[in-house]
Amino acid sequence: MSTNHPEFLVVIPARLGSTRLPRKPLADIGGKPMVVRVAEQAKKSLAQSVVVATDSTEIQAACDQHRIECLLTSPDHSTGTDRLAEVAQLLKLPSNALVVNVQGDEPLIPPELINQVAQTLADHHECAISTVAVPIQDDAEIQNPNVVKVVLNRSGEALYFSRATIPFARDTALAKNITHLRHLGIYAYRADFLQAYTRLEPSPPEQAEALEQLRALWNGYRIAVHIAQESPPAGIDTPEDLERVRSLLKTP
Repeated sequence: MSTNHPEFLVVIPARLGSTRLPRKPLADIGGKPMVVRVAEQAKKSLAQSVVVATDSTEIQAACDQHRIECLLTSPDHSTGTDRLAEVAQLLKLPSNALVVNVQGDEPLIPPELINQVAQTLADHHECAISTVAVPIQDDAEIQNPNVVKVVLNRSGEALYFSRATIPFARDTALAKNITHLRHLGIYAYRADFLQAYTRLEPSPPEQAEALEQLRALWNGYRIAVHIAQESPPAGIDTPEDLERVRSLLKTP
């Protein structure tokens, strides 16, 4: 490993509860549970270690079977970030350790994207969090409230995240000069921020938008954003998504 790359840990929060796809982390993809596929993909990154964090003994058993490190965490966490904070405590991570949160439903996540979000945080010493965005041009996507947009400052840090169209072009003639950015749900955190996060109250913008990252901005934490040129393959939320990934991986 090049000494130019930062050291970091990947944590994959995984719980069985899912309304659209029941027992999603254990869904079979080519003979392996989805969460195992995600962990194996994450291991292709430059991470020093990859850990699944779950509240399910079934998920823990599946990880053990495939020799994936797994920690059993509290069932009471309301967010994946809270689960990451417990992992940081259990592993006694130093305050400056970098922790990358990879979603447990992204078995096709590019390993280089994981490396990049860690590198971005390492490069922005003043930031507590880093994440990723991609340019979008499709107007329907720009207007879609299910697509989270982000606006950056000149230093590449997030000013605001929103389900609304931001920035809004007041003069439609200038709209073609605006670059809209779609936020992707991968994050890197400093371990000391994870502990601080557990003590922060939900913020009004976070509750209005249903966007957890706004809690950090509301409390003055800075978020560095890497702009990727292409979106990674979509994650798995529905049975149709699961079949798409199975097909891509050429599994039955």
